[in-house]
Amino acid sequence: MVIFKYSGRSAQGSLKKGTIDATNKQTAIVKLRAQGINPRELEESNSILHKELTLGGKVKNEHFVIYCRQFATLIRAGVSILESTKILSEQTSSKPLKKGLMDVEEDVRSGLSFSNAAAKYPKVFPALFVNMIRAGEATGNLDESLERLAFSYEKQFNLKKKVQSTMAYPIILLVMTVFVAGFLMLTIVPQFVTMFEEMGAELPLITKLVMGLSNSLQSSWYIFLGLILILVIGFNLLYTKNESFNYSFNVLLLRIPVFGKLLQKSAIARMTRTLASLFSSSVPILQALTIVENVIGNPVVAKVVRESRSSLESGSTLSAPLEKSWIFPPLVTQMTAIGESTGSLDYMLEKIADFYEDDVDRTVDTLKSLIEPLMIVFLATVVGTIVMAIMVPMFSMYEQI
Repeated sequence: MVIFKYSGRSAQGSLKKGTIDATNKQTAIVKLRAQGINPRELEESNSILHKELTLGGKVKNEHFVIYCRQFATLIRAGVSILESTKILSEQTSSKPLKKGLMDVEEDVRSGLSFSNAAAKYPKVFPALFVNMIRAGEATGNLDESLERLAFSYEKQFNLKKKVQSTMAYPIILLVMTVFVAGFLMLTIVPQFVTMFEEMGAELPLITKLVMGLSNSLQSSWYIFLGLILILVIGFNLLYTKNESFNYSFNVLLLRIPVFGKLLQKSAIARMTRTLASLFSSSVPILQALTIVENVIGNPVVAKVVRESRSSLESGSTLSAPLEKSWIFPPLVTQMTAIGESTGSLDYMLEKIADFYEDDVDRTVDTLKSLIEPLMIVFLATVVGTIVMAIMVPMFSMYEQI
């Protein structure tokens, strides 16, 4: 939406001035006349006070998942696209999505198709959504396309949340361990160091090591903090700006024992679910592979998808590059090859997605039951080592007394 400043006369002849939001100048004139105002001057406002601030820009996954399900339900119930868009723009709590839907509503009213209107706002409506809507409009099966979209997004969202929750738990405990250890080193240990030095007690090796680390942290904590900040910022810049580093890091993640397998299965499930949805909606296979490459979110898998598209363009099969890649197990390549040869590729891809989504569910449940006690033991070991380093010389001193 654009904010326009206007001045004009009302039906009673009184002068009116103010602002109005619209997608373009012509739409603003139509809106003003509908309010009984005949505009004489109309120009886009450049004032920062009239700029709409949309923090973040992109729509959160959970908001978009809810929107897709509600949109599919309304269309299935016979509500028009225009009316559905208006209803959902009023209901959503997401500001970027609300603004996007309001803009799309204006464009649809002006004669654009919904898919072409949505394609104008890529930050709100991803390529997968736009292309499946476009295919649904072309085939007359928009309600079916929306149902597949809603189902696909719900599956992917639930899968992503489960993987994130599994990965987040050990990270949170690790951060807590660092903070607890740092607190002990900077506040508790120094008090005992002073006491041990005054009494001239003979200290065991573990106590000397802990005291040395504590002294280093106290005298050079800013150096340690600076190094951590440099590492974090440097990693973030390399990961976002350097494609080679991004690819290598994702390969490393996928090869990590246990967690790597979880990420691998999740990526396969997402890829096959997205492809199955696109094929079922009659999106051309080369276009579908391009969409998957852009939305998969993993450069290792995206590279194989790109190779598969090149393989098809050269007259070979989709499954050939998958067979050569270490990331795709035989189950995926064999079922894909069978789907190609029998003309049931969308069905086979759905079955692959179902299998790996169930496998991820089982793996997540197993990992959660194992990670919790392991991380508690790790936390207890770190804190226990610091406490033991303090208590051992104290026991020796009490025995001497």
